Amino acid sequence: MAKRRKLEAPSADDLSRIEAEITRDAVRGPMSAPIAQVAADSAGHRDPRSPEDRAAEARDKADAQRLREAQGKGLVMLELPLSQIRPDALVRDRVVLDVEAMEELKSSIAKGGLRLPIEVFETPEDGEFPYGLLSGYRRLMAMQALNELTQGELFGTIKAVIRDPQAMGGTFAAMIEENEIRASLSHYERGRISVIAAQQGAFVNAEEAVNALFPQASKAKRSKIRSFALIFEELGDMLSFPDLLKERDGLRLAAALRDGAEGRLREALADHRPDTPEQEAHLIAEALDGIERRKDPKKGGRPKKVAPPRRLSTGTVLQSGQDKDGWFIRIKGRQIDRELVEVVLAELERLLDKPAT
Repeated sequence: MAKRRKLEAPSADDLSRIEAEITRDAVRGPMSAPIAQVAADSAGHRDPRSPEDRAAEARDKADAQRLREAQGKGLVMLELPLSQIRPDALVRDRVVLDVEAMEELKSSIAKGGLRLPIEVFETPEDGEFPYGLLSGYRRLMAMQALNELTQGELFGTIKAVIRDPQAMGGTFAAMIEENEIRASLSHYERGRISVIAAQQGAFVNAEEAVNALFPQASKAKRSKIRSFALIFEELGDMLSFPDLLKERDGLRLAAALRDGAEGRLREALADHRPDTPEQEAHLIAEALDGIERRKDPKKGGRPKKVAPPRRLSTGTVLQSGQDKDGWFIRIKGRQIDRELVEVVLAELERLLDKPAT
């Protein structure tokens, strides 16, 4: 006969443990069979849409991704209101706009529309203008003029492409590259924008700016750009038609500035305000001629005058000339040695040491 187990009443600790387990199960929810839980999870993940609707959504997501990628690469053209674009977000490299060319552009746009979009970059820090102009200044000015002419009824928007200027080498480089491709800049315009880029902190100095902004230019061309950059720095406020300055005159002007002629050039140019590029070129030429005539030989440069050689019967050749350090005498011949040179110097010393009479 099996031995019966004696039942004992639960202790207070046992009752507390049982109560805690019942409370925990109540929070978790009613117990269910595993197959029921699996069925509930499957029903929650089931998409009630048809296969066609799901395929359409997948295509839309792919198209949206491609659009975002294309826009990031600057391949998407937008229609932006003119009022949202700041034209002077960058200091332009062009000094002046040709009036006749601008009228032709306006007529072309009015007749057939704007075929080539402008380029802009986003300016989130500018509350008034969401976009800044990167390239296409003439096109934007023409569209604004036509919009004003129609009193805002037409030409209120412009075709534009959003660019990332930093990915294009920086804002100044991107702007200059566009203008170099479409219409070559003058040496003065290149020098001017190099100085401005340096002044605005984009480069350490104008020389570094020239090297970075015109990397494809030859050393000779970059040297000329630096010369015109000097003209802009020293005389930019005095010149009325600097962009029409001829290369030869510009290099002469830069050479005079390097020799310390800024003050005299400013005096010469301040007396007259030319009305035409020809008048200004004439004033510059006169100023340079006067400065070069007054130039002190001690300032440097190549010898201005070398006398014809004198050939003696002994075969010795004597020649005199003048350079940055003064006059010189050159003696050549087989019989010329140190002893003879010392004799010649002693005779010169005797002649030059005589008191003036």
